[in-house]
Amino acid sequence: MKKSEHGNSDRRKKICLVLAACWMSVIFAFSARNADLSTQDSMSIGILFGRLVVPSFAGMDSDMQVSFADMVDHPIRKMAHATEYAVLGFLLVGSYADRRKKWGRMIGIPILAGSLYAVSDELHQLFVPGRSCELTDMLIDSSGVVIGTFAGLFLFVYWAGRKQRRRK
Repeated sequence: MKKSEHGNSDRRKKICLVLAACWMSVIFAFSARNADLSTQDSMSIGILFGRLVVPSFAGMDSDMQVSFADMVDHPIRKMAHATEYAVLGFLLVGSYADRRKKWGRMIGIPILAGSLYAVSDELHQLFVPGRSCELTDMLIDSSGVVIGTFAGLFLFVYWAGRKQRRRK
C-alpha cells in the first residue's frame, strides 16, 4: 500500500470517528426526550408517512389520519432504532477498519462498541420520564449496528480494495 493510501485511510478514520461521536450525541438527545415528546415525534413521522404512501390520506378526516399514524407508530419507532444504529455501525467501522487488520477485529470491535452503546442508551432511558429500558430495543439496535458494520466493511475495505486493484 502506498503512503498516500495510508493517508486517505487515516483521514477517513478520523472523520468517521468524529462523525460517530456526533451521531452518538444525536442518539443520546433523541433518547433524552420524554415519552410525550417522543410520541409526538413518531406521530409526526406517521402522518408524513401516510401522506407519502396512502393516496387517499389527504381526504381522510384528522381522526382517521391520527389513527393511521398511531397504527404505524410501533413499526416506525423500531425502524428508527435500527436505522440510527446502522448509521452508527457504519461510522464505527469507518473509524476502525482497513485492509491491514484481521477481519474478525474489523467486524467485532465496531459491533461490540455499537452494541455496548445501545445497551447504555437503553439504560439511560430508565432515567427519562415515561421512557423505559427494553431488551427488544437493544436487540434491534444491535442488529442495526451489524447491518451498518457490514455495509461499511463492503464500502471501506472491499470496494476500496477493488478500486486499488483496478489501478494496478
